[in-house]
This record gives sequence, C-alpha cells and structure tokens, in this order.
Amino acid sequence: MAKVTRDDVARLAGTSTAVVSYVINNGPRPVAPATRERVLAAIKELGYRPDRVAQAMASRRTDLIGLIIPDARQPFFGEMAHAVEQAASERGKMVLVGNTDYIGEREVHYLRAFLGMRVSGLILVSHALNDLAAAEIEAWDARVVLLHERPEAIDDVAVVTDDLGGAQLAVRHLLEHGYEYVACVGGTAETPAVGDPVSDHVEGWRRAMEEAGIPTEGRLFEAPYNRYDAYRVGLGILSGPDRPPAVFCSTDDQAIGLLRAARELRIDVPGELAVAGFDDIKEAALTDPPLTTVASDRSAMARAALDLVLDDGLRVAGSRRERLKVFPSRLVVRHSCGCA
Repeated sequence: MAKVTRDDVARLAGTSTAVVSYVINNGPRPVAPATRERVLAAIKELGYRPDRVAQAMASRRTDLIGLIIPDARQPFFGEMAHAVEQAASERGKMVLVGNTDYIGEREVHYLRAFLGMRVSGLILVSHALNDLAAAEIEAWDARVVLLHERPEAIDDVAVVTDDLGGAQLAVRHLLEHGYEYVACVGGTAETPAVGDPVSDHVEGWRRAMEEAGIPTEGRLFEAPYNRYDAYRVGLGILSGPDRPPAVFCSTDDQAIGLLRAARELRIDVPGELAVAGFDDIKEAALTDPPLTTVASDRSAMARAALDLVLDDGLRVAGSRRERLKVFPSRLVVRHSCGCA
C-alpha cells in the first residue's frame, strides 16, 4: 500500500501543501477555520501520519524535551519527572529522561545525547554541574532551564523552591514543641556548598537554631539522600548515648529511613523522638506515624520550567536574581513532630 503523502492531503482538501504544513505545525501562518477543518478531515480520511524525523531535520528542532535527573528511583525525582511529563504533554511535547546517578560524566553524556537529538529544550536537575557540562551547554547554545537546583557553574534560568525558608519553618515548628534542641541529617561531604537544596536545608536548620540561641556543634549528621543508607546512619544516631530529642531530615527519604531505624530500636515517635522531613513525597502521608514535612508545588514548578524552556525570550539578558523563579515552601503538619 502506497504511503500517504502531504501532497495527497492537499489534493483531497483542495489546498496547497504549504497550508497542510501550517495546519499540522500550528503555524507559522494562520489558516482559516473552514480550510483547517477540510485539511483535518482529509488527514483523517487518508490516515496521514506526519514524518516527525523529516520535520525535525527541516526545522532543526523536535517535539522532544530532554529531562536529566539524578535518580528516578528516589520518589522525589520520580514525582518531579512525572510532573514535567504531564506539563510537556499539555504543550504537545514528549519527554526523554536520563538518570545520572549523581555521576558528572553521565550528566555530560546525556547532555550531549539529548542536545544532539535537537530537543526543543532541556530541563536539568543537576546535583553539581561541572565545568565540562557547563561548557557543553554553552557550545550547543542550548535552551536549558535548571530545575530544583542551581549549580554555580552555569548562570542560566532556574526554577527552585524556597529551600532555606522551608527548612526554617520545619525547625522552628519542632522547637515550638519545647524540644531542647533539633539535630539535622544533612547531605554528604560531596554535597555542594552552594546551589544545592540540601545545603540550603542545612543552612535553614542552622539559622533557626541560632535564632533560638541553641548551639549546633556536633548536631549535624551526614547521610546519603536515600532511605536505605539513611536507615543505617539513623541506627548510629539513635543508639548512641546522646540521642537527640528531635531530628530534621533534609529529605523525606532520609526521614523514612530514620523512622525505620527508630522502629527497629523500639523508640516511640513522637513520644520519645520527633522527626520532620523535606519534600512532601506521597509516601510521607503513609509513614508510621505520618511525617511532618515541607512541601512545594511541583506541578506548578514543572509547568513553569516548561514555559521557560519553550519561550523564545528565554535568554533575555537580566540579573541572576531576575532569572531565578522561586516557589514558596509550606509546612505540612502531621503526627511525627508531636502534633495530634
């Protein structure tokens, strides 16, 4: 059976191939409603399927959005990727996802691969964008929006959460319960000091403690972001002689690991230990007890990132602050902090 072409559609609709192209691509020129209906009817009758590869070669752009994240197995990044995919679908785009596993070389690999595919834009959740990755973005003159994190290596448009303010909300809330002090589970030695949400969470904890006149020395513990390693770290924190009365975890995954350690050690939460996290992943409402945490609107952030990465005015000059879109954080109070 012969392949249906754009010429066939134009012939049946009684119009030119250029008009058929305008209908398929929603531009660049307007098409009268009646003509558009004839073209769409012809496409349906003939079963015409546009050659997306040819379109991409002609326009040097595809309908693809590249999304690079650290690890989709972690619930926060999985939920963020889903939100981006939903937002892209609303704009008629598809999403390619690459997982870096927090490895800089893998981040560069996906940058090269996606940009080489001529994606319409790239959304990057980078743990610590290195100079090589930044140079790769500059070399392609790519449309890139940073999401969730804003590494110092590249000065590009970013959509982030008020991580510092959100952490202060959580720690202040714990202190208002009357706990003597709040310990903090932060990142690892590899966590970037600037531009990383976990670093901001730790700084927010430190500021809230200092505001209350409470020392922080010896009360910050390092742990990977995932619940499994955080569980092992939690066993050490909670079985020691100076067990803290309350703990703020930089991620919900860490908090879930800490709750598991407390259950294994038969420590009652919140009776003997208060716990709060950050991210408000869906599982936070189902932990035992339900986890008090800090939330932001991931769906709105994903839509904002899509709007920015598809905006022709993305690279309009402006200050670093003007190119930063910050979404507010809010405290989600559940039972793990001691509230009824």
